[in-house]
Amino acid sequence: MRLRVLGCSGGIGSDSDTTSLLIDTDILIDAGTGLGNLKLDELVQIDHIFVTHSHLDHIAFIPFLVDTVGFLRKKPVTVCATQDTINILRDHLFNWLVWPDFTKIPNAEEPYMQYEVISLGETIDLDGRVITPLPANHVVPAVGYQLNSGRASLVFTGDTTTNDPLWSVVNTMGNLKYLIIEAAFCEAKRDIAVRSKHLCPSLLCAELDKLKIDAEIYVTHLKQGEDELTMREIQACVKRFKPRRLLKNQIFDF
Repeated sequence: MRLRVLGCSGGIGSDSDTTSLLIDTDILIDAGTGLGNLKLDELVQIDHIFVTHSHLDHIAFIPFLVDTVGFLRKKPVTVCATQDTINILRDHLFNWLVWPDFTKIPNAEEPYMQYEVISLGETIDLDGRVITPLPANHVVPAVGYQLNSGRASLVFTGDTTTNDPLWSVVNTMGNLKYLIIEAAFCEAKRDIAVRSKHLCPSLLCAELDKLKIDAEIYVTHLKQGEDELTMREIQACVKRFKPRRLLKNQIFDF
């Protein structure tokens, strides 16, 4: 499997984009503004979007993608999410008020988009690429994902805070190679991180202490203006691992 980082920032501007990860050429994990970096011929190839949660920085470009490529494709784009997240997308985004319901365009029998319900721990096998929803702890229903090629696994936590159930699963992964985990705020904003159910350096350090196996650690969702400070604080706090900042256009082969 090859993962390409289209966007991984906590905001936009100055060549920063919000979360979107492309697996090979046809699978997305989230569809934030980073999706807009793809060309039309790349957008048309996307068959599945696995959504971590319903916040706008992770779903903003699903409507534009479907509107752009729907008539160019022979089958619908499949949006994979938990039932709770699908309910939010249906009620608050694809509701004919904010955006048309593309599960009924051009008609319900041959739509441009369809939903597929996923559940925690239930694997989805797409041509040998196994994707498993993982526990997340956020202010809305949320999941992370294990991406398993068979040779190695990459875990993307999505947006989360203190999350013991995640580590119970991750510590059983014998082929874990990469862990991408968020840290949305610097230490001075720990109170905001706690209230919004994100991580900051001290919370991230405590979470990584629960990781009992080796992996390369990459930090995502950093806020512009305090991103360098946050990374310095993380690197000073985390002793066992050497966390690195996740970068736009970074490639992971596994």
